[in-house]
Amino acid sequence: MSAEKRTHPLTRGDAPDRAPRPRVLVLRALGLGDLLTAVPALRALRRGLPGYEVVLAAPERLADAAEATGLVDRLLPASAQARAVPAELAWDGPAPDVAVDLHGNGPPSHLLLQRLRPARLFAYAHPDTPGIAGPSWRADEHERHRWCRLLDWYGIPADPRELWIPPPTAVSPAPGAVVVHPGADAAARRWPRERFAAVAQALHRSGHEVVVTAGAGEGPSARQVAAEAGLAPDAVVGGAGDVPFGLLAALVDRARCVIVGDTGLAHLASALATPSVVLFGPVAPRLWGPPARARHRVLWHPDGDDSPRPGDAHGPLPDERLLRITVEEVVEAVRDLPEPDLRKAAGRPLVPEGSW
Repeated sequence: MSAEKRTHPLTRGDAPDRAPRPRVLVLRALGLGDLLTAVPALRALRRGLPGYEVVLAAPERLADAAEATGLVDRLLPASAQARAVPAELAWDGPAPDVAVDLHGNGPPSHLLLQRLRPARLFAYAHPDTPGIAGPSWRADEHERHRWCRLLDWYGIPADPRELWIPPPTAVSPAPGAVVVHPGADAAARRWPRERFAAVAQALHRSGHEVVVTAGAGEGPSARQVAAEAGLAPDAVVGGAGDVPFGLLAALVDRARCVIVGDTGLAHLASALATPSVVLFGPVAPRLWGPPARARHRVLWHPDGDDSPRPGDAHGPLPDERLLRITVEEVVEAVRDLPEPDLRKAAGRPLVPEGSW
């Protein structure tokens, strides 16, 4: 099957009567948060390689999110269990002019891209792939900074502050609401359901509209949160499947704030400059946290442990540091947030100001 048939057509494909453009293949076959933390790097590639077609190897469920960034021309469906490297890429035709490893650091992703014989390969150096003369990997580095540093090393200037995405055009189903997202991929990063319910109840009683969002399979838990908080059943958005990205982005963009653990919705709030309260446990916020802005509140209690990963991010139980966060401090953090940008309230798109 040809690459054209196996890729997801986005809005910026080549016109049929044009000569093929040079192509840059970017490997980032992970989740929504991973895609959004790669936005500054994608923006740098778009700017640094003008005229190139940008092909993103990522799960097909991220096609709408990738298109919404305005930085990806095509999606090449690619995925694997957990955070593993895909076994293969369904790439046909001429080799990529440039391949960029934004997936990880090591032979699995390096070799996957090398098999396509790209003219150039941008990746971090690793002793088991000595043919790649990239920069050294740093374990204690924020994800946005990591991939921008990689591109800087290869001569493509990248700014980790350029994490914004264009405002969505869809209408929010609950403008001004507090969005509560109790889900997370792993139990270690999932604050207890009853605590989310207590926060939602307190905010609802103080006059806020509260919406509970749920990804695929998270419906039962989200409905329990809503019920225990005294919310109507229609306060839950999603659950049977993932919330369509356009709807989710509109909801977050016009929200009063987002209350969420260390997961994709936190990065969406950062990308849309929406106030957020983000709860951290096994992983330090300096690796995955929002920008240091007044609109974002990070709650984390490492208890003197300054390591970047003091717990198991994929553990089967809520991390002890996450459990140190109380209902009261989450409610107080929400009340201390600044009001959302007035330009949003007026329905005008935000203009990037160099830093989110």
